Amino acid sequence: MFRKYMHIERFGTDEVQGIELGGCHVFSKLDGTNGSVWWDNGLQAGSRNRQLAVGDDNHGFYDWVLGGNNGLYELLIVMPHLRLYGEWLVKHSLATYRDDAWRKFYVFDVYDDSLDRYLSYDEYLPLLENHSIDYIPALCIMNNATYDNLLVELENNKFLIEDGKGSGEGVVVKNYKYQNRFGRTTWAKIVTNIFKEKHTRKMGSTEKTMKQMVEQEICDKYVSKHLVDKTYAKIINEMEGWNSKYIPRLLNTVYYDLVNEELWDAIKSMKNPTINFKTLNTLTIMRIKEIRSELF
Repeated sequence: MFRKYMHIERFGTDEVQGIELGGCHVFSKLDGTNGSVWWDNGLQAGSRNRQLAVGDDNHGFYDWVLGGNNGLYELLIVMPHLRLYGEWLVKHSLATYRDDAWRKFYVFDVYDDSLDRYLSYDEYLPLLENHSIDYIPALCIMNNATYDNLLVELENNKFLIEDGKGSGEGVVVKNYKYQNRFGRTTWAKIVTNIFKEKHTRKMGSTEKTMKQMVEQEICDKYVSKHLVDKTYAKIINEMEGWNSKYIPRLLNTVYYDLVNEELWDAIKSMKNPTINFKTLNTLTIMRIKEIRSELF
C-alpha cells in the first residue's frame, strides 16, 4: 500500500523547533522528483502523492525501478517491511548536476513498517551499501548545532554538482531522536539560491565537535538520574502507581526543581552566563527521556 512521505518543514518554524538540539545529521537536498519503492507482491513505486503504474511512471521512474540492475529487488525481496524514499534526479530547477548523476534514484530515508518508524542513517546505510543502492550521504554530524553552523554546511553542499558550478539546492537536518511539540517525527530544511565557486565533493560524514552550550552544561551537571528517579518515585507514591498521563508532570517537576533549586549554583559557577530558557527546557526534556526512556 502506498505511504506518502512526510512534509519537510522550513528550519525555524514551530513544526521543527529545537530539532538542532542533540545529535543532528545534515544531508544534501537534491532538486529532482520525490520517489518511493516498496514490496507488495512484487516491486511497487510511487511519486510524492500517488502510486505509479505503467503509463503513469513519473518521468520514467517506474520503468527504471522494474528494470532491475539497481539492487532494489534484492533488498526488498528479503526485507519486504522496508520502504525506500529518495530523489529521482531528473531536470527540475537546478541544472548544474554532473552528467553522470541524472536519472538515478538517491535514497534519503528508509521507513520500517514492522517498527512503524524511520530508520536512522546508521541503521539503513549498511543495507543500502550491501546492495549497491545509491543514497545521499551525510554531509556531517553535529551536536547542538546553531543556525550559523548549518549555513556553513549549506555552502559546503557540493554533492553531485559539477566543478565550479556552485552549491546544491539546500540541506536537510535530521534528528533521529526528535519529535516536535505535536508528537510528530519531522525534518527541517534550509534552501538557498546562493552559489559559491569551488566544487568539493564529500563522500562520507565528518563528526563535528561543537563548543558545548551553556544550557547543555547545566543539564549534564544538574539533571541527574537521581533527580529524575526521585521525582518519578514521588509521583508513583502520590498517585499509587504510574500512568503515561503523568509524563507532563514528570517533565515539568524536574524542570521546576532544576530552575528553583540548582540554577543559582550554576549561575555562580559559570560566572553569570546568558541562558536561553526555552533551550534549557528542551534539553531538560531530552535528558529526562534519555534517563527514563522506557516511559516514553
